[in-house]
Amino acid sequence: MKQTPTTLSVPAPAKLNLFLHITNQRSDGYHELQTIFQFIDLSDTLEFTLTDTDEIRVTQQNAHSTSEIIEEKDNLIYKAATALLPYRQAPQGIRIKYEKRIPSGAGLGGGSSDAATTLLVLNELWQCQQSLEQLRAIGLKLGADVPVFVNGTAAFAEGVGEHLTPVSPNTPWYVVIKPNAHISTAEIFSHPDLTRNTPTLKISAALEHGGHNDCENVVRALYSEVDQALKWLAKFSPSKLTGTGACVFAEFPTESEALAVAQQYADSTAIFVAKGMNDNPAHRVLQELTF
Repeated sequence: MKQTPTTLSVPAPAKLNLFLHITNQRSDGYHELQTIFQFIDLSDTLEFTLTDTDEIRVTQQNAHSTSEIIEEKDNLIYKAATALLPYRQAPQGIRIKYEKRIPSGAGLGGGSSDAATTLLVLNELWQCQQSLEQLRAIGLKLGADVPVFVNGTAAFAEGVGEHLTPVSPNTPWYVVIKPNAHISTAEIFSHPDLTRNTPTLKISAALEHGGHNDCENVVRALYSEVDQALKWLAKFSPSKLTGTGACVFAEFPTESEALAVAQQYADSTAIFVAKGMNDNPAHRVLQELTF
């Protein structure tokens, strides 16, 4: 048996919503939805170091300005670590350094993925002995997208995103554009023009025929940058919004085709190519270790 590592570097991947149907708004204000989550091979990196001090420290390694840094008390990584403190069996504290590659406010789930990776890793390093089901429940309190990253597989999601059924959609290459817009999820979900009564789909139909994003028309009306990106990308392949935005994406059968399209976009810093994945690489890293 290997010794528990004192420092561990683990990826936290981005996700796409391959479609997003809003089927109902509950009396408590929450929206019921159906979606397919799929991971892509764009990841943040989190480095965990056990310490002898009884504290949690979270720092960002590659922030270009102080405005990019999220205060610890507001950081989902910090909140995830704090949420596991009641279950900690190991006496150590933790220092977490994270490198951001997933753009914020993009609908790619970067913060949720960071939180999920934190839960998965600290559950092992701190010997918390929480099951995946228990970690999903903890994660759901941090954000609706956290459970799918904890679960570790592409999933058909229902409810508010917490009811997950593993699925294996195709894994094409994606061209993803990040328009210069930061979209408020609360603003979109509270908008009077948002469709809230899309008929429910069976999983087989969702995998075979796909769907649309009920948030897209509202986002396009409010954010011209997103509308323009969707129109540009649609010249090459059907384009979609992920989540509540701002990122838009289209799929291509090969990497070379995706790269050829991306190279035509005027702003090379706002576009990237990524491969679809049906497994969270954070799970693979942890499975290779024996704690």
